[in-house]
Amino acid sequence: MAEQRHGPQARRAFLGTAAALGAVALLAGCQVIPKGRPQPQPPEPVRPAPEPEPAPDTGNLPGDANRNRVAVLVPLSGPNGGVGKSISNAANLALMDTGGDTVRITIYDTANGAAAAANAALADGNRLFLGPLMAEDVTAIAPIARRAGVPVIAFSNDTSVAGDGVYLMGFDPTQSVGRVVEHARSQRMQRFAGLIPDGVYGRRASQALIAAVERSGGRMVAMQSFDRSPRALQMAIGRLNGQSEYDAVLIADNGRLALTAAPLIRSGSSGRAQILGTELWRAETGLAAAPALRGAWFAGVSDNLFNQLRTRYRARYGVTPYRLASLGYDAVLLTVRIGKTWRTGRPFPQNALLDSGGFAGVDGAFRFGRDGVAHRSLAVLQVGPSGLTTISPAPRDFAD
Repeated sequence: MAEQRHGPQARRAFLGTAAALGAVALLAGCQVIPKGRPQPQPPEPVRPAPEPEPAPDTGNLPGDANRNRVAVLVPLSGPNGGVGKSISNAANLALMDTGGDTVRITIYDTANGAAAAANAALADGNRLFLGPLMAEDVTAIAPIARRAGVPVIAFSNDTSVAGDGVYLMGFDPTQSVGRVVEHARSQRMQRFAGLIPDGVYGRRASQALIAAVERSGGRMVAMQSFDRSPRALQMAIGRLNGQSEYDAVLIADNGRLALTAAPLIRSGSSGRAQILGTELWRAETGLAAAPALRGAWFAGVSDNLFNQLRTRYRARYGVTPYRLASLGYDAVLLTVRIGKTWRTGRPFPQNALLDSGGFAGVDGAFRFGRDGVAHRSLAVLQVGPSGLTTISPAPRDFAD
């Protein structure tokens, strides 16, 4: 297998935070080994930097007495190949930044079968899985990893696949909805409405909205679902505007749909209501361009450190990463931190993932609950003509 090696330079200690983003030192002993044969993709305008090159599969990897093997399981081809490449490249950057010379990362393509990728990773001696991305792939590899005693730190946000050795780093909409509703109640908003898409995400968001409103002493007065077609969205908002007036309305969908929905909401009887969003809005760059969304709130992580990661990523790979690249970076930060006490050749110390003090990374502070879900410290952000501003900072400490 081809390897990517980096010449020795000044080593830096891992600080347990995402401060590593400021470093450009490339450290000796950091290796990322691509596995599998992804389908050919259109060439990308990358800078001339040494990258892993595909090579014929020659069987299991050779032994390594000084480093623990960690598998990154992501799609490198197919419809999610771009996201998977962003995550794996960011994982590579994190390993270089932190000087994780006790960790050896190998990347496995799940596009042609997550179970096959997991079995290959186990055959190569990996004792920790970072990924996969999709919930169905987590379901496929979880029993394989469990039988081998290998923990899974997945990038999905579907909490139904968490637990029993599976930990999720994805952004849970329940937490985002709860945080923004809590802030709305602190601003004396009492009556809430919801615009909810059909599907799993919509069901989870609606349940989170109802629970958060009840928990904070507010009142749900209206909720409408839709199937994401323009006609269905328009009809759902029409029904919503024909019901009781509300102080705040949650658009429980991505930012692109919110751009369409907001003007329709503004035209109704509750047109002055506060518009709320979810963590999905974080990935939409055009929010500020819509006058109807200005002043809208949603809860999410700050982009300050991600912007630094994006700059370094572009300098190295010549393209802009997907927003989910931060999950790959932070997963490696976490691995390297715990890796300081991970004896080579021994199982990964899974109990260390439940550190009540949590961890810090590009996406701020988080800690895993016993349910296996990453509980995050979220800020409330406001959409304005020049972009996003923080109107309620992320809490410094976790509420027990």
